[in-house]
Amino acid sequence: MKYAVGIDVGGTNTRVALINEEYKILERIKFSTDSKDPEVTLQKIGEIIKGFAKEIEGIGISCPGPLDLIGGVVLTPPNLPGWHYLPLSKRLEEITGVKVALENDANLAALAEALVGAGAGKHFVQFLTISTGVGAGLCVNGKIYHGAKGFGQEVANSIVWRDGPSQGDLKKGSIESIASGTAITKRANDAGISAAHAGEVYEAAKAGNETAKEIMEDTYEYLSNFLGTLYGVLDPEIFILSGSVALKIPGFIKEVEKRTKEKVYDALKENVKIIPAALGEDCGLIGAACLILHDPS
Repeated sequence: MKYAVGIDVGGTNTRVALINEEYKILERIKFSTDSKDPEVTLQKIGEIIKGFAKEIEGIGISCPGPLDLIGGVVLTPPNLPGWHYLPLSKRLEEITGVKVALENDANLAALAEALVGAGAGKHFVQFLTISTGVGAGLCVNGKIYHGAKGFGQEVANSIVWRDGPSQGDLKKGSIESIASGTAITKRANDAGISAAHAGEVYEAAKAGNETAKEIMEDTYEYLSNFLGTLYGVLDPEIFILSGSVALKIPGFIKEVEKRTKEKVYDALKENVKIIPAALGEDCGLIGAACLILHDPS
């Protein structure tokens, strides 16, 4: 039996797991990420790995982007300010003595879902997470599509609405500025609706609040426009949606699928299949292990 370590680094917590070649999580440990001093977190990871009583093939690590995937460098993730331009792969290899593979968190979620989750058995799997932000990953024949420079599927700043709302450093009318949980909540709050998350905006719309209805309508409409475009460009076998907005708002995925079917050529309607993700919060850990244990050849 072969074993790998999967690591999921977030701005709040870091999770480390021992995973076997059947993608079963045998042990897992979660601790608070030091977002200002990466060395504290990396040393803790090293201690945990030394405590696993198995010889491991390697370490896969999921980290929020942007990343230099070729050089194994963390660039400028906003929720990890002290990690900017950190040569993460090299430093963790120095600490553990084990090879390290770094990958974008959305790409790894896509890989996990494509290999052992909702997309298992499919050759062309498009993944999208609608949560705090909007992230995506495309897997072709069990391989992550990276593009020329490693920035393939960085969809958050895709512009779909002229002079539309903006979110953070993103451009006006970008898909993350419309469909993410953060954007939905911000638009509602700015309009005077008291809501702590997107689910509460949905509930306000359901209760008859006209502004909340408009915000949810924009979310469904522009997201389905975007997915319809992706279908025309990429022709995936299946589209997998994940994230708190997609999975927790009742009927969200069905509504998006219905509208997406209306946006593509009539001949393509039957090809549009949008389903929920299957692996939940473990997709990052499992995807990280896939980097080490999966042979796509």
